Amino acid sequence: MLVIIGVALLLGALVLAPLAVRALRRWSHQRDLEQVRPRAFARRVGGLVTVSGVAVPGPAGPIESRLARHDCVWHGHEVLRHYWSLTQDAATGERVRVRDCDSIADYASTERFGIVADPERPRDPMPLLVEPEDAALKGADLCLQRVVGRPQRGVPAPADDLLPRVKGRISGLFRGETIEFEYREWIIRPGEPVVVTGRLELREGHPVITAPQDGRLRIEHGHPAEEPPAADRANALLLCGGALVSACAGLLLTLAGA
Repeated sequence: MLVIIGVALLLGALVLAPLAVRALRRWSHQRDLEQVRPRAFARRVGGLVTVSGVAVPGPAGPIESRLARHDCVWHGHEVLRHYWSLTQDAATGERVRVRDCDSIADYASTERFGIVADPERPRDPMPLLVEPEDAALKGADLCLQRVVGRPQRGVPAPADDLLPRVKGRISGLFRGETIEFEYREWIIRPGEPVVVTGRLELREGHPVITAPQDGRLRIEHGHPAEEPPAADRANALLLCGGALVSACAGLLLTLAGA
């Protein structure tokens, strides 16, 4: 009788073993995704992914923002021209002056940066990379906002040390009478949490998140919404434990009844 029970348990262990191996592999892959390991994302090349983690410098190291001169992994700036514009009042029909503004320059960095789960842990030689060209940013830190008035006749001009640092062309239709210029700059610092959504591509053998073919790369500053814990780990432990217990018990009962 013991032999029959032991053999049945051994057969059960043989059935559970392949299921346990598959569950263990699935849990290991899910863990690598949560730890933002590049090798795990290599299987998703060509698809859309959403990755949350911590921003770290890319292959070229930290970069410096153009206006505020802060160390960062991404930066962007904009110059606004405030001016007086003449318009017709709907109630009285008279022409009145109203304040308005136009964007005359804007720029965003294109250097790649990395994303990891925890910068304090040992990580891969090259992290999962993000190519932020033409990305849609949300929640980046406004690190600089400065207003510089236009020069007045007979009055010393205010110091404008930001104008030479503006990247790209200053263009636009200069309408009305200039009041002042406003400089604004946003950055993402190393070590800040980000959520990146885009298309995964393989560049020089390394996975890189880029803009989708029919849209823009999305980068959101901050932590993602909390998700319920995955059941892969529990399933893997239960199946592995069940297979091991069945095999041991079956072997012992078989030997005892022999």
